Amino acid sequence: MRRRTIQMVVALSLVAVGWVVGRAQTPAPEFTLAIEAPSGRTMVKCVRGCTLQGGRDEGNPNNTPTENYEFECGGASPPRCSATVNGWLKRHNSR
Repeated sequence: MRRRTIQMVVALSLVAVGWVVGRAQTPAPEFTLAIEAPSGRTMVKCVRGCTLQGGRDEGNPNNTPTENYEFECGGASPPRCSATVNGWLKRHNSR
């Protein structure tokens, strides 16, 4: 009986750890934008129903998606700059 109880506790613990690790992973972006702009500061805004994150920040747990994403490049060369922006749609729970 004791052995069976220990097996059950270990099994439930492994399931719980797996669930926590799975929930902690950042979901893959639902869309990606390729931006090409003149040198300087560029702001990308999500007007309604999405969040944005820089392409280089994907997977970084310290960088959470927001409604605005801004990037900047300077200098005369190159005269244009480019970036990728990942996006997620906001899901509204209607009850």
